[in-house]
Amino acid sequence: MELPEPTTTASPLLDDVTGALESLTAVLRQEDDFRILLRHVCLEVRRAIPGVAEASITLVRADEPHTASATAAVVSELDGDQYRLGDGPCLEAVRSGKIVRTSVTDAAERWPAFASGAMEAGFGSFLAAPLVADEEYTGAVNCYGRQDDGFEEIEAQLLELYTTAVEAVFRVYHRYVEARETADHLRTALTSRAVIDQAKGMLMAIRRIGADDAFAVLVEQSQRENVKLREIAERFVERVVSSGVV
Repeated sequence: MELPEPTTTASPLLDDVTGALESLTAVLRQEDDFRILLRHVCLEVRRAIPGVAEASITLVRADEPHTASATAAVVSELDGDQYRLGDGPCLEAVRSGKIVRTSVTDAAERWPAFASGAMEAGFGSFLAAPLVADEEYTGAVNCYGRQDDGFEEIEAQLLELYTTAVEAVFRVYHRYVEARETADHLRTALTSRAVIDQAKGMLMAIRRIGADDAFAVLVEQSQRENVKLREIAERFVERVVSSGVV
């Protein structure tokens, strides 16, 4: 007996999600602006998940939610309605740590004010997945659909798969930012050390004193003027160079 052909195959859908992730990692290699990264997440969700008309990202910091990126102003406004009401699909996803999948009819029972606004905007389905950007930020990826019967389970699974991978991308991004900041601090420290050593050398030559005494002179002036030692050294070097003493 021949088996019936499956009505839906997940393979093309998985290919779309895989393509979306590849596009996101390509952006990560080219951009270091977190806002641009978030924007691409929204755009790729809309492209890769069937039925998603618009998408947004909610981030929560210090218990204050805000929409960090959205594909349309109308969904930013609908997100804002949820924040003002203190409840809704996206906040439910954040708090529960689980996928929230609902139609506008079901949402009307739980979140009537939000559902009314969404219906007026022409949306009938909602899908939200929790998102943990890093230790500082939590949030959700929010999907708005025009269909009235809600999103299918396969679409919820695809969104969960995508957001899990996005979380990994975000962790890589934040490690990169931390490494860049550390490098900047080290670069500043090395620059400061170089100019201080230069000022010490000039003082030693001009006043014919030792290295410890030259450093003490710089420190004393720094404390007296309540100015960073590096700035004192830079000013002294500039003054000596402009005067032509050395």
